[in-house]
Amino acid sequence: MVRTTSELRAQNRASRWWLSGLALTFIVALVAAALVLRQQGASLALTAPSPSPLAVPSRSALFPAPVVAAPVPTSAGLQRALAVALRDPALGSRVALSVLDTAGGEPLLELGATRPVTPASTAKIATAVAVLTVLPPDQRFQTRVLQGPRGDIVLVGGGDPTLAGSNATPNSYPEPARLADLATQLKGVVVRRVLVDDSLFTGPPLGPGWKPNYVQDGDVAPIGALAVDRGELSTKDRQPRSADPGLEAGRQLAALLQVKSAGRGTAPAGAALLATVSSPPVAELVESMLVASDNDLAEALGRQLALASGQPASFVGAVAAIAAALGPLLDQANVHRSALALQDASGLSPLSRLQPVVITRLLALVGREARYAPILSGLPVAGFDGTLANRYRSAPTSSAAGVVRAKTGTLNGVSALAGLVRTRDGRLLAFDATADGVPIGSTLAAQAALDRVATALAACGCR
Repeated sequence: MVRTTSELRAQNRASRWWLSGLALTFIVALVAAALVLRQQGASLALTAPSPSPLAVPSRSALFPAPVVAAPVPTSAGLQRALAVALRDPALGSRVALSVLDTAGGEPLLELGATRPVTPASTAKIATAVAVLTVLPPDQRFQTRVLQGPRGDIVLVGGGDPTLAGSNATPNSYPEPARLADLATQLKGVVVRRVLVDDSLFTGPPLGPGWKPNYVQDGDVAPIGALAVDRGELSTKDRQPRSADPGLEAGRQLAALLQVKSAGRGTAPAGAALLATVSSPPVAELVESMLVASDNDLAEALGRQLALASGQPASFVGAVAAIAAALGPLLDQANVHRSALALQDASGLSPLSRLQPVVITRLLALVGREARYAPILSGLPVAGFDGTLANRYRSAPTSSAAGVVRAKTGTLNGVSALAGLVRTRDGRLLAFDATADGVPIGSTLAAQAALDRVATALAACGCR
């Protein structure tokens, strides 16, 4: 089982506006060494103002403020609290756990935490940190139309998979660039044919170890520098993606212009720029990638990172760039760089490996530097939004709703949950719980078991 890129993507979009503001409030407090998440404060500069309180869940319930003087849980206390949940047979016999105190950076409980595991989509946390370490948060990616030869025009992809076409979700966040806006800018231009140039990205369009059914099942589109609606051909969930998203984008622009569409091509040197649209800023793309577990967006951001790092815009280049960006951060955390061995930027590859200590150390970092605020606001809130919207809604985990903020991960045989949790006493912990030996047919039960692990952390005094 693999989470699709539309995995609860449309749920509770309005709450993201407020959650983004909450995130920077949290970051500013940590930078000031107060470790206080206030209900009022600065808002993330790249997001819109909060909607009416009626559009979001109760603010007092969402990720309450850590308490500065809260006692630190002990290893023995944590083991007692988590023992039952960790022994759940649905998790199988290969469960790795890392729990870290974010204030002091002290590892509190590590069970197999230095064992290389298959991370699934929790790898997106590593991708997010790498991207925000290197790319400016306000950087945008352009989709352009250039004048081609003999009355042709060339649609040139800039690596923005959020470009909206005929299957775009209305009122989506962040607000995407739209193919229709390009068509509007081209009014009055005589066009014979539409050619497409998606050559910015290189290498194979499918990642190492990716299963052939990923595209057919709607989990991801073939990765290229030009796509509309992430290659989706239908507004329905889990429908096949386009086998060639670049050409599909060209066909849709041609239809808007009522002209012919004809294959790939390149514009001559110095060709006139006829139209252009820009993606949302990187900060919003990172946030969106995490909350929706968007595989297409993760891979595009990985390639943009590769380009900025002088690497080829391919799977190989992306993972090399991620490793290079995170290397110094891992050094600071006393984690060996070999602990991170990804094969893609999204976590879809079952060949990827990382040690859970990587994720908890990176999550602790997220709380110390303001540039990583989009990661905090992008982590789904238990019981409220994103991939956790329909979890933590009933006993025995409902007590942790709004108290756990975490990234999910699901592949065949793999269930993972990694994020931040506020304990009963008010201590803020980073955690990564990954089971990569989940028995066949036990995926949902394994997810429920991991939710109980996080709930036990939230309820924990654990001294």
